[in-house]
Amino acid sequence: MTKVLSAMSVSVDGFVTGRNARPGHGLGDGGALFDWFFTGGVPSQVFDGFKLSAASAPLFDSLAARVGASLAGRKTYDDSEQFGNDGAPHPTAPLFVLSHRPAPDMGDRQTLITSGIEDAVAAAKEAAGDKDVALMGGGIVTETLKAGLVDELVLNQIPILLGAGRPYFQELPEHINLRLIEAVPAPGVTHLHYEVQR
Repeated sequence: MTKVLSAMSVSVDGFVTGRNARPGHGLGDGGALFDWFFTGGVPSQVFDGFKLSAASAPLFDSLAARVGASLAGRKTYDDSEQFGNDGAPHPTAPLFVLSHRPAPDMGDRQTLITSGIEDAVAAAKEAAGDKDVALMGGGIVTETLKAGLVDELVLNQIPILLGAGRPYFQELPEHINLRLIEAVPAPGVTHLHYEVQR
């Protein structure tokens, strides 16, 4: 069964970007959030150019191999310079973008969804087939949590306090209980893998 998950890098104080995130500078001054992708000695089997630590590589690659489609919010899409108008954050999975504004020309790997979070998740699940849907961006994660559609959260927690930026989670209408599946300490990051309890 297709699951919906989020696996993002986050500071200890809860930010997925630093200050002044914008197109061309999607992390703002929070570039340290992505250092763990490139400071190890084990090449990723899924993402070209990623060199992870021996502790991070198995977890990262197992999650990346599960992804059959990605779903991003409009800010993430724009700040990532539209992934080149034909690309996606995952090397093989298509990208769905939830927005109420028109998007620039999109290529074959990108689909704009304007009819709400439920429709966006449904379209991404259909495209994912027997794989899973990965969420990108704090806004999209929050809206999907509100709709009760998230199965797993992975916080790749970086040992830094950014002080400001875009939060991983925005305001939620009620408490959401989580069950810790796995905690993996690694150089420069601690991987916290949770199941969302319903």
